[in-house]
Amino acid sequence: MGCTYKTIDLFAGPGGLAEGFSTIRNGDGDRVFPIALSVEKEPSAFATLRLRSFFRQFESPPEDYDRYLAGQISKQDLIDAHPDEWARAVAETAMLELGSEQAAAELDERLSLVESEKGVRTVVIGGPPCQAYSLVGRARNKGIAGYDPAEDHRHFLYREYIGILQRLQPAAFVMENVKGLLSARVAGERIIEKVLADLETAGGGLGSYVLFPLVDDDRGGLPGHLIRSENFGIPQCRHRVILLGLRRDIADVLPDSMKAGLRLQPVDRQVTVRDAISRMPELRSGLSRGGDSPGAWVEAAIRALRSASAACREDGDWLADVQMRLLDCAMELASREKILPRTSRIVTPLKDNALGAWISKDAPTTLPNHESRGHMEGDLARYAFAAAFAEVFERSPKAGEFPKALAPDHGNWESGKFADRFRVQAWGRASTTVTSHISKDGHYFIHPDPMQCRSLTVREAARLQTFPDNYFFEGNRTQQYVQVGNAVPPLLARQIAEIVARMLGAIS
Repeated sequence: MGCTYKTIDLFAGPGGLAEGFSTIRNGDGDRVFPIALSVEKEPSAFATLRLRSFFRQFESPPEDYDRYLAGQISKQDLIDAHPDEWARAVAETAMLELGSEQAAAELDERLSLVESEKGVRTVVIGGPPCQAYSLVGRARNKGIAGYDPAEDHRHFLYREYIGILQRLQPAAFVMENVKGLLSARVAGERIIEKVLADLETAGGGLGSYVLFPLVDDDRGGLPGHLIRSENFGIPQCRHRVILLGLRRDIADVLPDSMKAGLRLQPVDRQVTVRDAISRMPELRSGLSRGGDSPGAWVEAAIRALRSASAACREDGDWLADVQMRLLDCAMELASREKILPRTSRIVTPLKDNALGAWISKDAPTTLPNHESRGHMEGDLARYAFAAAFAEVFERSPKAGEFPKALAPDHGNWESGKFADRFRVQAWGRASTTVTSHISKDGHYFIHPDPMQCRSLTVREAARLQTFPDNYFFEGNRTQQYVQVGNAVPPLLARQIAEIVARMLGAIS
């Protein structure tokens, strides 16, 4: 039998890291990294996490799972139909707030069960909360009267992760965090230096864990550890610090050729927004004010397209192509017999490539989480303009490039601080970073088709994050957006897991 490593997933979110790690199989067909425990505190993310744990209990998803995604049966019906699989999912997931006394007691009991298994080998993965490290979070914190970074417990939650390393002494660990970790400081001390020191000594002594770079890239202030996802087949420019460590006794016997040769392999061609979402069912946006109906939306959208076209004409010849594109869209929309829906469950295939194979594996018969949001009528024109501009110029417009007639009533619109206030995800590029802010409004995540006049749906954002189409996000739509934005792209996690498996000799 090939080697397997019980895997502990901390600060798991909806389970992006675990999804990638759980797909690696050894020569016997067994999971190299079976998930022994996933821990998450936020209820909706935890519900998603547990449901995915349930999904993994099957070699192929049961028909009842598809029926649940389609809304034909309740979750209780699903549980009742498969009680043993649900019980196993309950056993490997825990809704705990790491750092609390309650969590410490329950986690101690859960980890004792893992440790009690004779000859068990473990791996620890996870991403401690990043709000206190992120550039946006730090800017927000500065505006809080009396804010003291040294008193912000979020800066030190990574120590909960360190504590699990010290207890389990896993063969390897993977820790993910935001790029802002590299520049964050508390009391004048760089957080990253403290994190690295704590990780490297988590085995009980100096150098008891050895960090290995995942990429051949000297940029970012921590050579080899800043991962630019767009270079590795992810349709998104997501830059994250990912630290891979091996226990010293394992690292010391690795051949030099393996130490130097195991890196994430760049792709030949950047995977784009078009690759990920162009074949998805088209939707219209909704109207958030004044009552929404198909007819009312068509009238509002035509007005928006025409007003955006007129605004381009007033701004000069340089927007002539954008103006004509908007006018063509208005004419086409007026001539259509059928109005696009606001939601669709139709499953559509991706291109026959690596991303398509990953997203579409065990594809459901009904597409979940694909429903548009409502927008103010005034924003429809801005969304349409941004999308048409990107079709012409192959990039999103800056605030200064918007026609004056489309400028929002924001006092800081021309300050230069919000140049990307309205940002379209251009077809021919990887998207910008999908963040939890997508839950607040759609302005930073405008769909590239000007005919649809909307922001991205949860499912479109999930595809940019490389979640398979059968990955269902629980909770309300706002909670779903937050889960997607906070996750590690599962397809990137799989590539990292494959490197870890090779280092541990679990696969050749």
